[in-house]
Amino acid sequence: MIGVQRRQLCLATIGAGLLPLLSACSTAARQLEAAPGKTYWSGRMSVQVLDSPPQTTSGSFELSGSPDSGELVLLNPLGNIVARVQWSPGQASAQQGTQTRQASSLDELTQTLLGTSLPIAALFDWLQGQPTVAAGWQADLEARSEGKILARRLDPLPEANLRIVLDAP
Repeated sequence: MIGVQRRQLCLATIGAGLLPLLSACSTAARQLEAAPGKTYWSGRMSVQVLDSPPQTTSGSFELSGSPDSGELVLLNPLGNIVARVQWSPGQASAQQGTQTRQASSLDELTQTLLGTSLPIAALFDWLQGQPTVAAGWQADLEARSEGKILARRLDPLPEANLRIVLDAP
């Protein structure tokens, strides 16, 4: 009998300790808000560069703005900000903790951070379900209605894969 009570007490203690962590995962507040006239998306993203060695970056994201001016927030599983990228004509910056990197364009900045540049204008179109062509990239929008986007860059090398799963609106 004492063993059963001890086991129940242990399970209750473990459950009480895990509850705040689980609730933090499910109730993470938005970092960006959709402003009138601006686009907003959130979900999960993975960028894989098939270099030697391969590099993969993945996590939750929030994206607001346009190809010309916007903000991208990358989040860890608990909803904490890992990085914040902001851009406008002639400048782009990425803040990771106390470090800030600056570049003259978002293409240059993504090249530095990810090892490959991303077709930003096409990406915004793909998110809206528009099959825009981007040099060297093949986008698969067949599952866009389910919130899934796949894109693959074959040229120039190294190959790169972009996978996006959007949150339900």
